[in-house]
Amino acid sequence: MNVTLPEKAKFTLKQKIVYAISIITCIISIATVIYVQIDIFSTVDSVKDIKNTYGKKKQAEEQLLKAEFDNIFTNSLNKTQEFEIQKINEEQDIVYTQLEEKEMKENSYDVDVHIPIINIESPVIEKYNKEIENSFINKVKAVLKTENQNIIYTVEYSASVTENILSIIIRVNLKERASAQRVIVETFNYDISKDKEITLEQFLARVGLSKTEVQIKIQEEIEKEQKNVNDLKQLGYNIYSRNTSSNIYKLENTKEFYISENILYIVYAYGNDGFTSEMDLVVL
Repeated sequence: MNVTLPEKAKFTLKQKIVYAISIITCIISIATVIYVQIDIFSTVDSVKDIKNTYGKKKQAEEQLLKAEFDNIFTNSLNKTQEFEIQKINEEQDIVYTQLEEKEMKENSYDVDVHIPIINIESPVIEKYNKEIENSFINKVKAVLKTENQNIIYTVEYSASVTENILSIIIRVNLKERASAQRVIVETFNYDISKDKEITLEQFLARVGLSKTEVQIKIQEEIEKEQKNVNDLKQLGYNIYSRNTSSNIYKLENTKEFYISENILYIVYAYGNDGFTSEMDLVVL
């Protein structure tokens, strides 16, 4: 029996070029994936021990710090330095949890709070502690008295001492009845050496950051977020919109910021004034 073998395939020059381009593209794609993976792992390692100065972080570091923002809320104090200071209670650290409550009553409330107190003798700190009591402790007491309101109330915080500045951030999640969930953020920044509150603009001057450059970065971040919102709205999603020209984004009006281990978090929590959980974070 005679068997006829198929003729060896012949490729035109055009086909050869197409195949060559495809092979090169695959090689580049594989190399890119490997490079990205290496870069991600090296970035993760660097973020674990960030030592670079404020405002000098790579974009990948900034994105990772934003993604890990939830992890900073340890309900404890992180100190990178020791100092002598007059305490209210000598047996406690300069920040500690004064109220820790976890209680649930079906159809009425679900409470899980860790509320700090600042343990420093100072008129400035006395004012801070009063604000904490009025804003958070009194709210807990009120919630625990409610019946059939279906309230969810959580409070968590983080505290840090860096550059002789005590920085505290408190975050609240609040859901009352049929209202939308709110995320509320309040911060306190205290210059220990000068016994006074420090503003964002004063801190930027202390660490040598240009107010103009920081203002531009804030504006770029907010405009980028709003662009994402606009894209989602075109797909039919109902997303909180930012007014990018609002004065709330000006440095002199920016009140909520947190400092920890050479990281500056600037926070715009829209739930502070409205019924939303939306929040923007600028990391330097």
